[in-house]
Amino acid sequence: MTSEQPRPSWAVRIQVEREARGWGKHEMARRLMQAAGLRQGSVANLARQILDHEKGRHFPREWAHAYAAAFGMEPDDLFPAPRTDGHDAVTAVTGTVKVPALDPRDDDVKRRAALQLIAAIGAGSVVPPGVIEELLSGIDHVLGRSEDVEEWERVVHEYGHRIYRQPFESIVPAVTADVVALGELLKQGRPPREQAGLLRVSAGLSGVLAEALGNLGEDRAARRTWHTARRAADASGDRMLRVWVRGRAAQWAGWASGSHHSVMTLVKDAERIAAGRPSSGLARAYAAGAYMAASHGDMATAHDTLDMLKRTFEHLPRGSGEQTILDFQESQLYWNEAYVHTIVGDERAGVAVDYAETLYPPTATAPIVNLRLMRAVDLVRRGEVREGTESAVASLQERPRPVMATRQLAEQVLATLPRSARGLSAARELRELAAA
Repeated sequence: MTSEQPRPSWAVRIQVEREARGWGKHEMARRLMQAAGLRQGSVANLARQILDHEKGRHFPREWAHAYAAAFGMEPDDLFPAPRTDGHDAVTAVTGTVKVPALDPRDDDVKRRAALQLIAAIGAGSVVPPGVIEELLSGIDHVLGRSEDVEEWERVVHEYGHRIYRQPFESIVPAVTADVVALGELLKQGRPPREQAGLLRVSAGLSGVLAEALGNLGEDRAARRTWHTARRAADASGDRMLRVWVRGRAAQWAGWASGSHHSVMTLVKDAERIAAGRPSSGLARAYAAGAYMAASHGDMATAHDTLDMLKRTFEHLPRGSGEQTILDFQESQLYWNEAYVHTIVGDERAGVAVDYAETLYPPTATAPIVNLRLMRAVDLVRRGEVREGTESAVASLQERPRPVMATRQLAEQVLATLPRSARGLSAARELRELAAA
């Protein structure tokens, strides 16, 4: 006589349905994640859960709707309601744990949101956009809660700092989810002041998202997102935000090999909207204009625009020094001066690079790597070809995934090499690192 109890009918059913389609457990896991709307997660971990489901050890409550969707069935057909004679169904006892039946009276949308949240956490994935908001919408409705614009603005400022501290791959899903949630709020319509506040937030979030997308090499998506950020900023009526969006977009366009016309149009628009009022956005616009002029060999315009950048910076409030996409720090001022001097071949480039590097904390990896690449350009230009090239390689190895400015500076090192040095092993390695 065996002590092993027969498997519940639902466990047998999901195994039969899977095998009838010729799917292995890993394929089943992938289809469950797709049905649950999950783009990331551990297929191997979920495959182990499927084994437990099919052995009847655990009822797949959080995956019930995903199983049904994957099989093209209704949940009630795949997991029948409890039988009145006490035999196993979805209420079958496995060990001492009684699994509750799915309640058909639950609101289906909110139940799916709850299951998606549980499934995402269980699979080690990102919670899909809109899930939390749907889950909490009933409570918010009862409380009659209006949207806290100040809280949303704090979210934008936090992203402004995080984009310098976290991988862009982790920033994009989080910002995307907030963009979706904010879009739903805007569609509902709000009192004019609150609507303008939410538009300000949407412009800021879109700017952060565009920045991350651009640094991931998604140029088309970044360009489209910057366009939306400008429209949202314009609709909000916030002058300084309108200037910032254009200033930062001009910087991005410059690093993304945008045309001289498109970059300078953004710079001039920012200058016109600012109407003489200094801001971090205007500083960014002048920075973009200076290095666009420098890259086209227009040294007079580059230095004149750099002077306008310095005069603007003198009137800005001094921040904490912590890196953020939303402000313009002293370190960024001298970074841009070092870049312009480097590109135009000014003899002051080396000193400018050294001074700018002293203004950054050791944790500011990206700007420091870029400054070292500027130093490499200067070394190569002064005839220290091997030292400059090897320095560039060592700098890029510290940052395996180059951001836009890093890629362009690495290309500048290569472009500065004399023809006789382009076959050096360090030059070949630099090309490979820049293209990675």
